[in-house]
Amino acid sequence: MDLEAELERARDFDESELADAIESIGFECTRCGACCKGYETEDGREPHTATVFPDEVRGLQEGADENYDWRDVARPMPYGLVEGDDGPEGETFEWALQTDACGDCQFYEEDDDGVGACAVHESRPLICETYPFSVDLGGTSQPMGEAVDKEGVVRAHECEGLGRDISRADAEELARALKERAIREVEEATRLSEAYKPVETESGEVVVHDSEGAKRPDGTPLEE
Repeated sequence: MDLEAELERARDFDESELADAIESIGFECTRCGACCKGYETEDGREPHTATVFPDEVRGLQEGADENYDWRDVARPMPYGLVEGDDGPEGETFEWALQTDACGDCQFYEEDDDGVGACAVHESRPLICETYPFSVDLGGTSQPMGEAVDKEGVVRAHECEGLGRDISRADAEELARALKERAIREVEEATRLSEAYKPVETESGEVVVHDSEGAKRPDGTPLEE
């Protein structure tokens, strides 16, 4: 995959065209919380999994009212890890937002009427800001979703808020964030590929590789 070409493509996205695609299908958040919660499968309950960039983890730490450490905000992406005698072990290549005991996002809140809210809404990661939309880019790990525009660039993922009226201003704001996220995803993938060096993990050890290098689950560099 030519990440340099994909990055140039992401930078060339026309925000107006992205907004056109978003406006054509429409969207309004219903605050149902489905995108923030774990979900049931035939094999049991799967935890909420949303990727978060290293600087976004720090932004959530700084923007929160509480004193969060790295583990409060993020956890190693489970994909690539195996279950050893002492728990998950191995290497993985991204961070996911931390979850609670129910598998829901650590920052998801729900009132007595079942209306959801984000405790860190102003500092939320780009993946949360742009959901349920993404763009079709090579070299990134996001699921594809269904094509919204005829070119298949803008994708929409399952969400009950789709199909609702959206103002042009809101569509343009979503488009801006969607382009920013697309650029960031390819930049992260590029830096990760440049920084990656295989690590021989021990039993019970987890190493997370991100754009800043290899880290322990608490976010500290492996070499420290």
